[in-house]
Amino acid sequence: MIANKARELGVDISHVLWEKQGRAGLYFLEFGATPRASSVLYDRADSSFSNLQSGELNWGQILKNVKCFHVTGITPALSKSAAGVTIEALKKAKELGCIVSMDLNYRAKLWEPETAQNTLTPMMKYVNILITTSGDTRAIFGLEAKNDDRLAQILLERFPLDVAAVSFREGSSVWRCRWSGIARTRDAAYRTRTYDIDIVDQVGRGDSFAAGFLYGYLSTSDVQMGLDYGAAFAALKHSFPGDFNWCTRREVEALLAGNRPGVSR
Repeated sequence: MIANKARELGVDISHVLWEKQGRAGLYFLEFGATPRASSVLYDRADSSFSNLQSGELNWGQILKNVKCFHVTGITPALSKSAAGVTIEALKKAKELGCIVSMDLNYRAKLWEPETAQNTLTPMMKYVNILITTSGDTRAIFGLEAKNDDRLAQILLERFPLDVAAVSFREGSSVWRCRWSGIARTRDAAYRTRTYDIDIVDQVGRGDSFAAGFLYGYLSTSDVQMGLDYGAAFAALKHSFPGDFNWCTRREVEALLAGNRPGVSR
């Protein structure tokens, strides 16, 4: 069912590795309301993915003619073997000249900050684009700054990145927030709109920010375009139930084209 859903949405599933016995990882979401936050329960131990071993996937074939390889910090958090496969993939991606993108995506219920830092820090030398939040950066690397722009500068000083993008959420309510982001290269800083949002479902907004950023950046080589698409795509995600973002490029571009309700400059 999972593979068919991916194929239905245009994802190449020819490299999916099938186990004769195994299970898919799950998570359960409990919606909250102020003052109680939403909560996630993970059921991912001993899943087929967490049992993945180095050497099982032919990364040379998978990444052949690929422009960008993207991974999140959740993957190496699942098991030591998954962390090993992540390093294996990053090395091959770098060897083949892929742009490497990583979303830190720290999950406290999956691993401790010290383990995350020890695992992810060696991976940073392979990363071109780092997508993060101030909270994830503080939890994993212990880095803090007076604002997100300075945080991006610090990340560029510490790691051999080309781009650091930081998304941020403001708001004390579970069902309302303000959403935006910044990005930095070694030569310039980039800012985009801030969106005032009524939340239907916030799950998946970080992935939407990463997806929008990569789409805009990879299709134009323009960091500003990447940031604009990322923030707009994530803002629109808040309007859909579930963790799929069903909006189209046309809807993203319509949001970017003019002042609409919920948008402030």
